Amino acid sequence: MRATSDLVSRIFRSPDAIRRFSIGDWDNLIRQARQAGLLARMHHVLQQNGLAAMIPSVARWHFEAAAILSDKQQIEVRWEVQQVRAALAGLNFPLIVLKCAADVMADLPGARGRLFNDIDILVPREQLDQVESALMLAGWHTVGLPDYDQRYYRRWTLDIPPMQHVRHAMVIDVHHAILPESAHYHPDSAKMRSRAVAVQGLPGVAVLAAEDRVLHAATQLFYNSELTHGLLDLSDIDLLLREASTVTSFWTKLLARAEEMQLGRPLFYALRYARHFFDTPVPDEVDSSLVAAAPRGAILNLMDSIFTCALAPAHPGCENTFTPLARSAAYLHAHWLRRSPRLLVPHLFHKAFISPYLDNGTPKAA
Repeated sequence: MRATSDLVSRIFRSPDAIRRFSIGDWDNLIRQARQAGLLARMHHVLQQNGLAAMIPSVARWHFEAAAILSDKQQIEVRWEVQQVRAALAGLNFPLIVLKCAADVMADLPGARGRLFNDIDILVPREQLDQVESALMLAGWHTVGLPDYDQRYYRRWTLDIPPMQHVRHAMVIDVHHAILPESAHYHPDSAKMRSRAVAVQGLPGVAVLAAEDRVLHAATQLFYNSELTHGLLDLSDIDLLLREASTVTSFWTKLLARAEEMQLGRPLFYALRYARHFFDTPVPDEVDSSLVAAAPRGAILNLMDSIFTCALAPAHPGCENTFTPLARSAAYLHAHWLRRSPRLLVPHLFHKAFISPYLDNGTPKAA
């Protein structure tokens, strides 16, 4: 099931494999890792394993530049979260930071070598208007989107349109739910907020409990129609699992929470493909407990074919003739999970045939 041409996951599984690399292998590895957004994290892994000195001099600067960028972005994330916390200080709830920004704020292993596009926060839906107003007063504004996308965001998705400060580069995604209202399942985000853990030394800032961080990451990955950096998100899940599983009760809590939140299927996929790409250690009893959540027979084989292709680095060396079809299938699968056919068909039609021509007749990306 595993493609030998995927050098990135090969090195994460067995860092010592670089000892046998040719210059051509290093060239392919750098290209694949950069495409996957994992170049800085790979540099960190090689350092951890005492292998950084084995990177050829002609290749070393690629890794070091990515690591410097990661360090710079983490400083920016910490500063930006502080600004958001100050902007929302008048509202009566903690600022819950999600995903990779949560790893940075809580100083978790997933922050090492992580590159960022945005900061995600989770707020109560009933206070969404106050949150948006407070952020706008502090200088954030929604990133320019066509009217159709603005309406669609606000009615059918799990967040409002992305916001960016007039003076800052980092984008903020304000979430009010784990899945959109139109999805097949409706996990209660209030339950996740109720178990949020305060970040030590940062009053008013919190992150989700360990089991909820895993479930949220798994749901976001496998309900996401864009898997360009899917391997990066799966690497985040791998690191979350390795860190959280050092606590004896973690796996029991994770399974119970997945059943409570109706998220057994994305958890099953997350564990299956994290093990496939990263050899993530998962106890046998956990696999047995998730059998009921797994797709059956031919469907599982089909999903394996889709995700082992779609999650691999988007690089020609990792692709085969099935890859474009697999990515299209993953795209449709995510849309199907997030929307009923009544919403999905008109939305895809609009994005394919109307949106590209709304800007004064000039085609643009859908």
